[in-house]
Amino acid sequence: MLGAMRRLRGLIGSLLLAALIALVVLRSDNGGGGGEGQPGASASGRSVHARVTRVIDGDTVEVGIDGREDEVRYIGIDTPETVKPGTPVQCFGPQASVLNHRLVEGRTVRLVFDRERRDVYGRLLAYVFVGGEFVNARLVRLGYARTLTIPPNVAHAGLFHRLARSAGREGRGLWGAC
Repeated sequence: MLGAMRRLRGLIGSLLLAALIALVVLRSDNGGGGGEGQPGASASGRSVHARVTRVIDGDTVEVGIDGREDEVRYIGIDTPETVKPGTPVQCFGPQASVLNHRLVEGRTVRLVFDRERRDVYGRLLAYVFVGGEFVNARLVRLGYARTLTIPPNVAHAGLFHRLARSAGREGRGLWGAC
């Protein structure tokens, strides 16, 4: 009986330790407890201010950082194409590009990075903020963008999916036009 009690206590201790480790891992993957709805929450906690020098399309811009130009691709979203070589202009692409121009062109933005800082094309990957406005989220909420979740950059994936579902149900933007 005493041996069984010791084994049970050891098992419970092991389970508690495993649960604690899992909690620590989950918190670090979610930005140390920062929720996906919190502007600027990211696993890395790194951000930089930059001036938008050119809007390329609905989800890509060029910025000036420390005296050099860098291309930035918005994390977690995808707007219809307008400038992709070999691809025709897609439904609602021009509207998404125009809105992105209105939101960020010529402005100083805060770029918040997630787990990977660059994509395979060398572009910076970022969540983009103008003042307190979360640009990536606004494009999805208004129906100008779909979600595009590419792990490990997933800090706001849940938020974007909820916003896209709502936009789709209400027929906003591309959901009502395309």
